Amino acid sequence: MDEKFMREAVRQAKIAASKGETPVGAVIVRGGEIISRGYNKRETKKNALMHAEITAVGRACAKLGGWRLPGCDIYVTLEPCPMCAGAIINARIENLYFGAYDPKGGCCGSVTNLFADGMFNHRVNVTGGVMEEECARVLSSFFKALREKKRNGGP
Repeated sequence: MDEKFMREAVRQAKIAASKGETPVGAVIVRGGEIISRGYNKRETKKNALMHAEITAVGRACAKLGGWRLPGCDIYVTLEPCPMCAGAIINARIENLYFGAYDPKGGCCGSVTNLFADGMFNHRVNVTGGVMEEECARVLSSFFKALREKKRNGGP
């Protein structure tokens, strides 16, 4: 695990925040090189599927020319939801590193664990809490600013 890749995921999350999106970022790495990036775009694209992980997986598949992503790792700032966990498993990603835990929707142990041994035909190695404080701070700062904006009469 290389912290520089999580730093890039955090950078992607901050791009999302600057666009009014929930600040979640993801990067996919193969052979020590970032091959794709993604951040949440649900609001701007008006599409429930536009999570950071889905964008990053889609771009990695396009770059590598197939739906399997062998030898790839994904770094995500927030514990994946069920949809994103499924995409990570189905893409055959080897390692998942995530930052902040999501007690309301996380599927790496917070709400459920879709990565538990024997759940599916592909096993993903999961490491949570990577740069957890920084990842959580990006999210909490975003939502704090959003609450203040609403409290002050903003949209």
